[in-house]
Amino acid sequence: MNQIAVFSGTTYRLFETIPGLDGENFVLCESEDGAHFICPMDRWEAAAPAPTTKVHAKSSSREKISLFLEFFRGREDVYARRWYNYKTQKSGYAPACRNEWIRGVCDKKKQRCADCPNREFVPLAPELIRAHLIGRDEFCRDVVGIYPLLPDDRIWLLCADFDDGGWQEDVRAFCGVAKSCGLTPAVERSRSGEGAHVWFFFETQVPATDARKLGSLLLTSAMAKRHELSFRSYDRLFPSQDTMPKGGFGNLIALPFQGQAQKNGNSLFVDEHFMPYPDQWACLSALPRITEAELEKVL
Repeated sequence: MNQIAVFSGTTYRLFETIPGLDGENFVLCESEDGAHFICPMDRWEAAAPAPTTKVHAKSSSREKISLFLEFFRGREDVYARRWYNYKTQKSGYAPACRNEWIRGVCDKKKQRCADCPNREFVPLAPELIRAHLIGRDEFCRDVVGIYPLLPDDRIWLLCADFDDGGWQEDVRAFCGVAKSCGLTPAVERSRSGEGAHVWFFFETQVPATDARKLGSLLLTSAMAKRHELSFRSYDRLFPSQDTMPKGGFGNLIALPFQGQAQKNGNSLFVDEHFMPYPDQWACLSALPRITEAELEKVL
């Protein structure tokens, strides 16, 4: 008997079987948010079983963080941390440095972090991802960003950013072209809820030039097929560079699943109706990664 089944897009887990008075048995099941549902045994057995994944909502924190780091990979020697200024209410991101604001050592007014001789960057670690996912800081200063472009100009992932009016239709068209090429894009509603990131993950490191060429090709094809759309919502690709800029890191991208944003249904993977999947971890775990052969075929 299925231990897990899907009804109307919601995943249920078998709780117990209940004998009926007339001989017909029933199944009491429970959804991931704790809601209970009773259905006849034959309906339960006829339901499509949910795809099994290595990591899901019931998995341990350690398993979830490990999976997260497998997919969202960039430079490991440095990461970006969000900052917030109480007085100006401005915010942004900067490389996390152990020497930040230490008198006589750090002087951001005179030089950029990338040019500082005293910089001591903090590598990305599981505890930082844990804080990012939980999101206890009300000003989101625990939000983590990564630098996807590696020193050898290769990358593990590509992301297209859409963040203006009409972004839903543009994203649908863009993803439609990607799927027609045999690719599986992952759509994340942005932290603000007013845009989306479309992620592609690679099985191995690939040249940033090739990955960005893939993104541009998909966008061009989508614009050609849906000429009635302006694609004004399209912003840019992450990374935005083919090669590492001298003295820099390339542009950063904030990671999804951020704790504060999740409370509003944002920073989460969404379906074709832009509704969050009930099990974000199962969704991530089931995502196929693009092989070099698949990339070459599309290009």
